Amino acid sequence: MPSSAPSAPSLHLAVALDGAGWHPAAWREPAARPRELLTARYWTDLVTEAERGLLDFVTIEDGLGLQSSHFTEPDGRTDQVRGRLDAVLIAARVAPLTSHIGLVPTVVATHTEPFHISKAIATLDYVSEGRAGVRVQVSARRNEAAHFGRRTLPALDAVEDLGRPDVRELTFDLFDEAADYVEAVRRLWDSWEDDAEIRDVATGRFIDRDKLHYIDFEGKHFSVKGPSITPRPPQGLPVISALAHEGPTDAPFRLLGRSADIGYVTPRDTGHARAIVTAVRAEQDAAGRADESLHLFGDLVVFLDDDPAVAVARRERLDALAGHPYTSDARVFTGTPAQLADLLVELGRAGLSGFRLRPAVVGHDLPAITQGLVPELQRRGAFRRAYEADTLRGLLGLTRPASRYAATA
Repeated sequence: MPSSAPSAPSLHLAVALDGAGWHPAAWREPAARPRELLTARYWTDLVTEAERGLLDFVTIEDGLGLQSSHFTEPDGRTDQVRGRLDAVLIAARVAPLTSHIGLVPTVVATHTEPFHISKAIATLDYVSEGRAGVRVQVSARRNEAAHFGRRTLPALDAVEDLGRPDVRELTFDLFDEAADYVEAVRRLWDSWEDDAEIRDVATGRFIDRDKLHYIDFEGKHFSVKGPSITPRPPQGLPVISALAHEGPTDAPFRLLGRSADIGYVTPRDTGHARAIVTAVRAEQDAAGRADESLHLFGDLVVFLDDDPAVAVARRERLDALAGHPYTSDARVFTGTPAQLADLLVELGRAGLSGFRLRPAVVGHDLPAITQGLVPELQRRGAFRRAYEADTLRGLLGLTRPASRYAATA
């Protein structure tokens, strides 16, 4: 396809980083670096490679329990990667060594304190000079709840359990709590007006106390008075994102509509993508946010090689090592960068503004994205040839909002 093709939409691209890759046997591939997974150099290398590919941002997976192939509880396996570093701290370590790419660590909202996370992400925004975001996640795992001892969660043994009345009620409760969490975090970021710091040596005034505000948030599960102890972040409000699946309830889509700047969704095909976009936009309208920007990124796991047969063979080899065929909540793509570009352009026309790609083997598939897929999209006029902004909000075309408290002061 010629680079001047007018029908190719301009896409946003991100990668989701998780250990050695999203396939459970990824760590056993020659391109993997299993002895370095818990080192700063490993994560720096991954993010700098993503930045060389001009990607909008990386997300970094995290959790409150060991990785598991089981639906809700630890599986006890010892032949797969177990253990991880803190995603926020990884992002903070990598931030000074990069200059344009957004850094979006995962945070579990269910058990953590919004005050602490607001401070951590605000600090990341300062360290990265305006490139911070956060992926908000909920947890229904009983073993993770036991780490905190604040609540008891019901046993979930299979996906079918999601349809139980008690689990449906729990699902709404968890996602509503996440929406409250996001609201409290954003209020804390707004609790300092932009010019609250005076720093006037002559008068001895460092801050203007009248420009620090109590947020007085009251929710079902927590209350936060504020103000924050960290001044307003460079972006004003760092980018909020969340993953939402279709399921027995519309709670995940409702969270996107109410609270997110970016929603990650998992379409199977173009028709499914259109249906998901319609459903999320309806939730956005219901939340009174029709005039606000909400990017929807399609999630795909990718096995990329120059020869599609090689990609298929690699996937089969990994499946043999794992002892079972790989499946995912997201569509699994196996093929060439050009074939993936075809698919992304097609899905983009269904209303998705970008894609978050999950490399099956990070050491192999991340370079295939940056050095194969990106040039292919650039040839089609569907992806940038240089970074066009210095902040993550800027890359995504999001304006920098004023503090809500400054507007009413």
